[in-house]
Amino acid sequence: MAGLDKDTPIPIALTVHQQSRVLEISYADGATFRLPFELLRVYSPSAEVQGHGPGQEVLQTGKRDVEIVSIEAVGNYAVQPTFSDGHSSGLFAWDYLYRLGANQEALWQAYLDRLAEAGVDRDAPMPEAGGHACGHHH
Repeated sequence: MAGLDKDTPIPIALTVHQQSRVLEISYADGATFRLPFELLRVYSPSAEVQGHGPGQEVLQTGKRDVEIVSIEAVGNYAVQPTFSDGHSSGLFAWDYLYRLGANQEALWQAYLDRLAEAGVDRDAPMPEAGGHACGHHH
């Protein structure tokens, strides 16, 4: 399978649970993870979230109620979810999803820590896209 090394965990089942807002993913090694949509959204591997280098990450907020409206397979190595806030540029490779699942608690705590450090509420709306700073219209 192109693009995967032999140790990449391959999922055997993937279920989007709209009601509970979790992506359930089961791997051939027996691991099953239930990843909240919010976690997937705030850890989206897209440049829009991750930035273009270390320290460039864009802290995501207001995603508690985000939903996955559709999810598409990309080749046989990743999925690309479309979120209800319009975000759809994240390609979640199988090994990335596995890592999110395996480290879910630590990642969630890291997210909460980053919110606290930034002094931002988890439910605060995101600034308007496009980076328009307020105050230029005097």
